[in-house]
Amino acid sequence: MDNSPIGVFDSGVGGLSVFSELIKLLPDENYIYFGDTLNLPYGNKSVEELVNITSDIFDFFKSKNVKAVVMACNTTSALTYDILKNKYNFKIYPVVQNVSKQIADKNYKKIGVFATLATINSHAYKKEITSYNPSVAVYEYACPKWVNIVENKLMDEPESVENIKTNLDVMMKNNVEKIILGCTHYPYLLKVLTRFEKEELFINPASYFAQSIAADLKSDDMLSLTKNFDPVFYVSSNPEKFISASKLFYDVKSAQKIEISKSSEKILHVF
Repeated sequence: MDNSPIGVFDSGVGGLSVFSELIKLLPDENYIYFGDTLNLPYGNKSVEELVNITSDIFDFFKSKNVKAVVMACNTTSALTYDILKNKYNFKIYPVVQNVSKQIADKNYKKIGVFATLATINSHAYKKEITSYNPSVAVYEYACPKWVNIVENKLMDEPESVENIKTNLDVMMKNNVEKIILGCTHYPYLLKVLTRFEKEELFINPASYFAQSIAADLKSDDMLSLTKNFDPVFYVSSNPEKFISASKLFYDVKSAQKIEISKSSEKILHVF
């Protein structure tokens, strides 16, 4: 058994969709959530930039003596996991790799993927899903505006709705059976997406992912023995905005603002 914390990170509030599922399954764990709002969005960054960012976050979690890190971010999971997976002594759970195997086992014939430009260009979901099930056709489509729509709570703006509908219309031309919302921010847009298609069409990877993590920690006897931990939330900028946006998936009651650099860790504000 291990009372050490579980680290969860994403580029902003999106990873709270995974965190909220984890805390339902494993309510007695000690959680540290990091939202890298300073570097948001990740989807338009290079591999080198993302490796540097992810390394800094992993180093931060290492300083907190975590037993596992949950890469709730699809973009970093797709582009940095293979590079960094053997450089740390804690467990690392990447969302793309974990979820792809579970979806491949469902034996769908045609799967759509909405994700950031970086994730789509990596073809990570397609590569992973077809490695387990070569017969499935995977159609990938980048939605570069969606993260900012969520972070700035612009879901009901006419321009946002039109952008979401346009992307959905393009995807539906492929007659897909399911669409993976391949960015943790995208489930926040289900209210808009379901204006045009049935909710059953969309796969929110968060529940698949959380179940996989819970099962693995249990099988390795790494669950916490101590109950009633309070989760701690860190952000790299704009804590007030983070708390406001977080209420869509998890009501963050307090947050700490932290600046991460390779040379030092500096607490800027606590409230």
